[in-house]
Amino acid sequence: MSTLAHTMMTAARSSDSGLVGPGELDRYPYAEAPLPDRVGAPAWDGGEPELGRVGRRATGSRGRGLHGQLVQQLGQMIVSGDLGADRPLVPEEIGQRFEVSRTVVRESLRVLEAKGLVSARPNVGTRVRPVSDWNLLDPDIIEWRAFGPQRDDQRRELSELRWTIEPLAARLAAGHGREEVQQRLADMVEIMSHAMAQGDALTFSRADTEFHALLIQIAGNRMLEHLSGIVSAALQVSGGPVTGCDRPNETSLALHARIVDALGTGDGTAAETAMRQLLTVHPEVERVVPAPREH
Repeated sequence: MSTLAHTMMTAARSSDSGLVGPGELDRYPYAEAPLPDRVGAPAWDGGEPELGRVGRRATGSRGRGLHGQLVQQLGQMIVSGDLGADRPLVPEEIGQRFEVSRTVVRESLRVLEAKGLVSARPNVGTRVRPVSDWNLLDPDIIEWRAFGPQRDDQRRELSELRWTIEPLAARLAAGHGREEVQQRLADMVEIMSHAMAQGDALTFSRADTEFHALLIQIAGNRMLEHLSGIVSAALQVSGGPVTGCDRPNETSLALHARIVDALGTGDGTAAETAMRQLLTVHPEVERVVPAPREH
């Protein structure tokens, strides 16, 4: 039996028994969340929800039947280290283990190749690529890293990246914001307020995510706009350092509202300042993530 097949079978047995040990596929849990778009459990789910569990964000590879499930499964295995760098991936083995067609395997590997996780070359086959080759800005990889062994590094890096991107976006948006978009931002603040009063954390999170994505999109910088998906992914990754966005309260709402007001008056400095305050990590939280480090 090949090493890959052994790894996959070990992971499946772990899921079937409900026992998860170190070095096995699902050694890190995913947050509970309703999955209305999930198809019927495929054979490799083992009857347990743990194996295919994902975070709150509907990732780009999910919601597409067996193809999406296989991308999710193999992506988790690669990012978690269960399939290490330069490990060969034999399509026939994958198809047999997961009971999917060669077409599903081929398309799934193409998606993973586009993400930089694997490479396919003539006379060499498909192999797992080193971390240095991964597209670390891909929302799926962000999620997989955030719930895997690299969770602490991923959450720290995301927080530092947001601290760099979003205050600048807020400043720029003050000079480019369109009236209808500003109204949409104000609507998001109202929704967040109502959700907080109702104790509806999911609605609050969704409105918060749209608020920050919209803000980046109206900054008038196409390169920043390209990064809006990263911010959205960061907001959907739970368990990291707590900022004003992660802890819904009156202060958080007031800062969101202050940003909207600053955009309305064209005050870029005020918008930037409010965003920095919103992204400040609470000092009582462990693993505090500071502003971008000085070098």
